[in-house]
Amino acid sequence: MTAFTAADEEKARGVRRMKITATGMLLFVALVYVVAKWASNEGAGEWANFVAAAAEAGMVGALADWFAVTALFRHPLGIPIPHTAIIPNKKDQLGVSLGEFVGENFLSEDVVRQRLRAVGIGSRLGGWLAEPEHADRVTAELSAALRGALTVMRDSDVQAVVGEAITRRADAKDIAPGLGKMLEKIVADGGHKRAVDLIVARAQNWLILHDDEIMDAVQGGAPGWTPKFVDRRVGERVYKELLRFVTEMRDMPSHPARGALDRFLTDFASDLQSDTDTRARVERLKGEVLGRGEVQDLIASAWTAVRSMIVSAAEDERSELRLRVRASLLSLGARMAVEPRLQAKVDSWVEGAAVYVVTTYRKEITSLITDTVASWDAEHTTKKIEAHIGRDLQFIRINGTVVGSLAGLLIFTVSRALGA
Repeated sequence: MTAFTAADEEKARGVRRMKITATGMLLFVALVYVVAKWASNEGAGEWANFVAAAAEAGMVGALADWFAVTALFRHPLGIPIPHTAIIPNKKDQLGVSLGEFVGENFLSEDVVRQRLRAVGIGSRLGGWLAEPEHADRVTAELSAALRGALTVMRDSDVQAVVGEAITRRADAKDIAPGLGKMLEKIVADGGHKRAVDLIVARAQNWLILHDDEIMDAVQGGAPGWTPKFVDRRVGERVYKELLRFVTEMRDMPSHPARGALDRFLTDFASDLQSDTDTRARVERLKGEVLGRGEVQDLIASAWTAVRSMIVSAAEDERSELRLRVRASLLSLGARMAVEPRLQAKVDSWVEGAAVYVVTTYRKEITSLITDTVASWDAEHTTKKIEAHIGRDLQFIRINGTVVGSLAGLLIFTVSRALGA
């Protein structure tokens, strides 16, 4: 409503042409009336009275409709007659009424649900998503949105939130029972045995590579008064026994040390779940670990790595992330296109969301109409509305002339037939 466009100007020219036509018909019936009355006075016959009556009623109909049409947009003949110039004077009230009409008839819960249910969004959306090019498009848009979100998010803020969330969650829950149950299951399933195998194998390799260091360490701890050859023999003996022990433990699944380790882990798992002192120690250790700067730095570095990985995957069209998203969308679309239950669920979600928006923000939506109409300039609005509907309104004047003439002729004829 802020600009009178070239299209509006073209419509306004059409209105002016129709005004000329309607006014021309008024002048025509007025001329016919004058001629018919003159002919009647000159003794032309009864037909002249019939023509005059029709022309007289036509003038009345044309003038009445001219007044009605003109009164919508301005004061007829510039005279401020009450209830004229309706659009410029009642513009704001019309805006309020229009807003109320839209709110009551278009933004009601029943109307929204009926229209959305008739559309069948679930089946249509399913058919649309089932097309590969559409799934590609949605995948690309989701990837762009994900990249944008990760780009605008500040690492320091995310790291602080994640670190605080992890710390708060860990502080709020006693982790010892959970660790005990997990350890108990691992021992019961024999999952710890692979770790033991790895440790003793690495220990044997280390002993073989550092034999001199071990014997030097044993000799260095001997008393000063013992002979050197005795210290060396003791060191060799200790090293050989240690190597034998580790080798046997590596090669013998039933080694007593392994059994002792199993019993220790089983007892420790039980203590984690039931022993108060053990659980308290674990909780203290947990607090100390979480409070260390190295742990917080680890959380920060983990987020940085995850963010970089996600951004790279979102940018790569052939990444596993995008391929899986695309496949999921295609599968979802195929299911939605044929499964009535899934369609009904999607329709219910959409209906619920739409109804929530409409019922919650109905006043704001209708106020948009009311405020927009109120902000329009009255004269400019009148001119623009007249350009759009004025041509059709001029047909009312033309029809009024024709219908008035026919009605006048019929009334005059009936009157004469009844002898009036």
